[in-house]
Amino acid sequence: MEKRNLGKTGMDVTVLGFGGAEIGYQGVPLPVADRLLNGALDAGLNVIDTAECYPTSEELIGNSVAARRNQYFLFTKCGHDKDGDDWNPKKMAAQIDRSLGRLKTDRVDLLQLHSSTEEQLRQGDVIEVVKRARDAGKTRFIGYSGDGRAALYAVESGVFATLQISVSILDQEAIDLAIPAAHAQGMGIIAKRPIANAVWKHASKPDPYYQPYWERLPKLNYEFLKGDFQNAVSIALRFTLAVPGVHTAIVGTTQPDRWRQNAELLNAGPLSQQQFDEIRARWKSVAAPDWVGQT
Repeated sequence: MEKRNLGKTGMDVTVLGFGGAEIGYQGVPLPVADRLLNGALDAGLNVIDTAECYPTSEELIGNSVAARRNQYFLFTKCGHDKDGDDWNPKKMAAQIDRSLGRLKTDRVDLLQLHSSTEEQLRQGDVIEVVKRARDAGKTRFIGYSGDGRAALYAVESGVFATLQISVSILDQEAIDLAIPAAHAQGMGIIAKRPIANAVWKHASKPDPYYQPYWERLPKLNYEFLKGDFQNAVSIALRFTLAVPGVHTAIVGTTQPDRWRQNAELLNAGPLSQQQFDEIRARWKSVAAPDWVGQT
């Protein structure tokens, strides 16, 4: 699998990474998670991304692949507390230690602030927590995961080594707003929701989490989404990976065999410049002012 150097971190990461949200929120049992995660590593993937607030995700990762810790880069996020007490600096240090325990490691490669607001970033308390964790050796690097103006502020602050942000055929605000600034600074750029949750597969209005993308579909009316599903996913994924500066795309799944299929979607090679430009042009011609990045 192709690797790209993740900017300031110097990590050579595979262009596909495993996203741990779905195995947590879908309540995947340990035997399935074990097959899924080990299958992803066997397929050549070397990035695993999760968060403190994804139910059971960190535990599943720790129980499944802690013994293979030297074979992958481990990213997690903090601050977005699953108990609802979000971005509480007094609790975050304990959350970080809890994450390390769940993941069965003494250090992650990347610790990311999880969607904290621009106001919280400007106040600085949450940033100090992750900086202290880095200085204590609990993480090699710190990053920001989020969207919109908060993401741009995080980039411009110069504090973070990486930016994780939503970017896809249905979510392109970041391509103009935050990614160019991050790219210019040499930051590592991690694409989340890179295939827009393949929302076009739903015949009726889906879960509220996907609805903004669902509502954008008729206006964008991409022709390639009307054909073969796997080809559409391939184009969508290769579009995201063609965005200048993007190093890896985080894809979640609960299906153990999906990783080899995802890797095969990239066999078509890089998306052509013409097709990339056509997708961008369509977005620019119909995107409404409220079509902002979806966290």
